[in-house]
Amino acid sequence: MSSLVLGFQEMEKTQLLLVGGKGLNLGELSKIQGIQVPEGFCVTTVGYQKAIEQNERFQTLLDQLTLLKAENRDQISEISRKIRQIIREVEIPSDVVKAVAHYLSRFGDEHAYAVRSSATAEDLPQASFAGQQDTYLNIIGKEAILKHISKCWASLFTDRAVIYRMQNRFDHRQVYISVIVQRMVFPQASGILFTADPLTSNRKLLSIDAGFGLGEALVSGLVSADCYKVREGEIVHKLIATKKLAVYGVKEGGTKTQPIDPDQQKTQTLTDRQILQLARLGRQIEAHFGCPQDIEWCLLVDTFYIVQSRPITTLYPIPEANDEENHVYVSVGHQQMMIDPMKPLGMSIFQLTSFGPRFKAGGRLFVDVTHLLASPDSRETLLDTMGQHDPLMKDALMTVIKRGDFIKSLPNDKQEPSSGKSNKRVSSADSQVQIENNPTIVSDLIKRSQTSIEELKQAIQRKSGLDLLDFILEDIQELKKILFDPQSSAVYMAAMDAYAWINEKMNQWLGEKNVADTLSQSVPNNITSEMGLALLDVADVISPYPEVIDYLHHVNDDNFWAELVKVDGGQVAQDAISAYLNQYGMRCAGEIDITKTRWSEKPTTLVPLILNNIKNFEHKAGQRKFEQGQLEALQEEQELLDRLQQLPDGEQKAKETKRMIHLMRNYIGYREYPKYGMVNRYGLYKQALLKEAEQLVQMGVIHDKEDIYYLTFEELREVVRTNKLDYQIVSKRKDEYNFYEKLTPPRVITSDGETLSGEYQRENLPAEAIAGLPVSSGVVEGRARVILTMEDADLEDGDILVTSFTDPSWTPLFVSIKGLVTEVGGLMTHGAVIAREYGLPAVVGVENATKLIKDGQRIRVHGTEGYVDIL
Repeated sequence: MSSLVLGFQEMEKTQLLLVGGKGLNLGELSKIQGIQVPEGFCVTTVGYQKAIEQNERFQTLLDQLTLLKAENRDQISEISRKIRQIIREVEIPSDVVKAVAHYLSRFGDEHAYAVRSSATAEDLPQASFAGQQDTYLNIIGKEAILKHISKCWASLFTDRAVIYRMQNRFDHRQVYISVIVQRMVFPQASGILFTADPLTSNRKLLSIDAGFGLGEALVSGLVSADCYKVREGEIVHKLIATKKLAVYGVKEGGTKTQPIDPDQQKTQTLTDRQILQLARLGRQIEAHFGCPQDIEWCLLVDTFYIVQSRPITTLYPIPEANDEENHVYVSVGHQQMMIDPMKPLGMSIFQLTSFGPRFKAGGRLFVDVTHLLASPDSRETLLDTMGQHDPLMKDALMTVIKRGDFIKSLPNDKQEPSSGKSNKRVSSADSQVQIENNPTIVSDLIKRSQTSIEELKQAIQRKSGLDLLDFILEDIQELKKILFDPQSSAVYMAAMDAYAWINEKMNQWLGEKNVADTLSQSVPNNITSEMGLALLDVADVISPYPEVIDYLHHVNDDNFWAELVKVDGGQVAQDAISAYLNQYGMRCAGEIDITKTRWSEKPTTLVPLILNNIKNFEHKAGQRKFEQGQLEALQEEQELLDRLQQLPDGEQKAKETKRMIHLMRNYIGYREYPKYGMVNRYGLYKQALLKEAEQLVQMGVIHDKEDIYYLTFEELREVVRTNKLDYQIVSKRKDEYNFYEKLTPPRVITSDGETLSGEYQRENLPAEAIAGLPVSSGVVEGRARVILTMEDADLEDGDILVTSFTDPSWTPLFVSIKGLVTEVGGLMTHGAVIAREYGLPAVVGVENATKLIKDGQRIRVHGTEGYVDIL
């Protein structure tokens, strides 16, 4: 057996680096009993390496390519073109030529062959790379096949393959290419079979695309395919396409496209019996590989031939259950405004901070709501909550409920008396009265939290080793007490109830929509909105010093502080930024994940925001903004009360409204405080854990202090206890995290793997409007700035921020914008609360907003009605 060429039957599972992903899968397929694979062989990566290893020009160009980034398109294109030319012209080593000739004589020189590329970074479980390299069909004769082997080698450096590798962090030097030479089948039909539905991700639904002739017509988008769906051995859906063209092999080599006879164009490509037969083969192949597969097939005289199978890498992983029952899971990230994956340490600490079980999938957390959906009472409560919080989640859950058979219904949890609902109102009203009669309740709660944090600051400094880990576990219990303190939640619940009451009653009595939005501008005790305004004050301090401003425009992370103090005004600037970080430095994007870089760890994150503030605002803008918001809220209140006085029973209506406005304004700002307290503690835990990690580095237990991020809290505790670590865990988790970053988490996922995103159930929307959830009233027009990370923020006054999600760390950007559009969010999430407080029209929960809206487009945000126009 030569290492230059291997027949499919000769390949071993361990030979990925010799035959590439596609070759390895074909070798596996050819060994499954009952699966027909056209015979063939693989020219291994050894031949490719022998051909190019001594070529100095190739190595020089490769060096140049390695220095480029994915955005350097023109340079990539130029260098890649030169590399392809070198490879096509290079002489194929004589021993490779000899081995190819030997295998061709075994299978028949006179036959036609498909010549396909198979790269070592292709058709892998976590990176598909599908379609990156070239395939040539119906190639006849040794010379033609050798020529196309060179072409396949060269296709390792097509622009798309090079850029895809860069985006997926694959080193060009570590990726090699082998070439598959496989007997051609000239089928009457061919297509693709997905063993999990590619649209819904449902693992129980097979999806088959089928057309006449060779599969190239479907792959290249030349024709529409028939689509069949099969669930548990039954055809549940058929779409018969009009197939006007087909690609066929030509006798002398190559392929041609020809029209299909009009009588045949609307014929079903596969019979029902063939559809079910193919589905069975698909399930057999999936079982062999152990994961859902994307399978290329062709049909010749009632026999199905499989020409390729690869893992489907775009499916979202399913949360693991311990039983075979149906389950429905909702995303924690969509509720917490953090849909990025979390590293294991961050996830485990967040889980320790939460109540109730959480299920992991794709680096995110989910809650199993099956039992809540099973009983009519709890289902109604859940749907009501979701409707207020995230209507898309509610609609997704409704889709599952409407199916009827997915969740077994249980009887009601308890039969409440008919007066149940009014009782709930009374207790809520009682709680409101108690809170109103306690004017210091908010300041007392804040003081209690601050005292507790100060005590933690002192105590945690004295801890190390196992003591530290155990101390943090104990303190998390203290944090949970504060977070879930009934008095604390009663305060912001009373404010939220008052907010809902105002909107409902003002609409009913005065025909005014969402007036609570204006009334909740510039409220007291909102730590998050104060943080945004405080950064305006930092800009005020820095703006008189041109040298500092110039330094900030060319800032360097490594020696930020040391260099800052050298310029005129640098010490003043340092004091201002340090004071800001003392209060808010524990914050960052995605702050519920303790492993995310805090502002205090990387102060330069704030630099673009400070420069935006200097550019866009005059002195004392923060104070003026706050006073302006207060004035607008006061004027709105007075106007409403005057109008209410004119109504029947107006005196009473005005009195009750005034009471509710004061309740909301006094207490809704506190809504942001519990999370601030939690993130404060996380900041202290993190500092202490990194100090411990430095000890582990010094002892040679770990290579880098941030490697602890890839361990759960319990695993880290064990490492600290034993001073031992199996490094394969860290490497595997890093690879998983990189893979999870590419996945988009669903709002709702079932145990079948079906992902549901929901739709807005609204009429009377303008035809071209993009629907979302209205969370802050008003209409604004402006330039859309599509920004995915805060560091990319370059805003002009009057811009509208369009992003995936915002958590409190984004608040400093809100002072510079005139409107907000996000893909994720609800009525009471941070972005919505702060948008209302700053008086910014906002629409959240806009599916795919960052793709539908292009950076720089003019858009109009309808914050009262909940939609966006692209102008």
